[in-house]
Amino acid sequence: MGYGILAGITWALETVIIGIALGMSPFIATEQAVFLAPFVSTFIHDLFSAAWAAIYNGARGNLKNVWKALNRKGGKFVALAAVIGGPVGMTGYVMSINYMGASVGAVASATFPAIGAILAFFFLKEKMQWYRWVLLIVTLLGVYGLSYSPELNISNFWLGVCGTLMCAFGWGIEAVVLAKCMQDPEVKDEYALQIRQTTSALVYGVVLLPILKGWGFTASLFAGGTGWLIPVIIVAAFFATVSYLCYYRAIATIGASKAMALNVTYAAWAIVFTVVILKDTSVLTPTTVICSLIVIVCGIFAAADFKELLSKER
Repeated sequence: MGYGILAGITWALETVIIGIALGMSPFIATEQAVFLAPFVSTFIHDLFSAAWAAIYNGARGNLKNVWKALNRKGGKFVALAAVIGGPVGMTGYVMSINYMGASVGAVASATFPAIGAILAFFFLKEKMQWYRWVLLIVTLLGVYGLSYSPELNISNFWLGVCGTLMCAFGWGIEAVVLAKCMQDPEVKDEYALQIRQTTSALVYGVVLLPILKGWGFTASLFAGGTGWLIPVIIVAAFFATVSYLCYYRAIATIGASKAMALNVTYAAWAIVFTVVILKDTSVLTPTTVICSLIVIVCGIFAAADFKELLSKER
């Protein structure tokens, strides 16, 4: 559970930092740049995250084991999960924000634990006690309260719904597939992370950016004149790598449904980092404070099996 909580905390930190990068001049200079920013930033982000993971695995002498894991059935399914959770899930997230507004997009990103828990129940036989379902629903309502805005700007309802479903099912399916793959002792969580980030970066770079005609803009970011943009994304990628590593370890040790309930607490931790890092106290409204406490507390308890804890104490 500690790994799951740490995954949520570090992902919130990553979210705030990548938000700083998306607000920098290269990404807001033109209408095309604004459109390409989520896709280009995600490609650069996952590329450097794969590099951080390679440094971690290289220092531990695991790169050969990563290649061996990729050649196993479980490793190949990790690569498939990377496509489902990365390009498919993230593209759906971008679509939901673009067509239905940021608040709905945030809710979409937070509904994946419910989808994942249902899939884990049927495919992994993970038990979900009734009180954990209730706490998970309350957690998601808390996330909705954090992101709710009465001024929704819905430009295309059906495309927005399509994006929401892609996001929720993409991230939910990814967690369940990863949990199944990591049951193989040869496919450890750090190997799965390396495969996931490398696959995601390759799909973005080889498939999505050429389709969106975004390589010219991407190359211009590395040509110079962008100030601290690339270093900021590299820092965000570092915390994302730590978050994924903790998240995958939580999936491997306590199961997909519990790990997802803990990971989604990032929505509340992001409020904390917004105040600490950006010095933005305007987010400290009674609603955000109450909803943040609900998300953190209920998210942790939604991952706790009280019968199991009591039996261990006895």
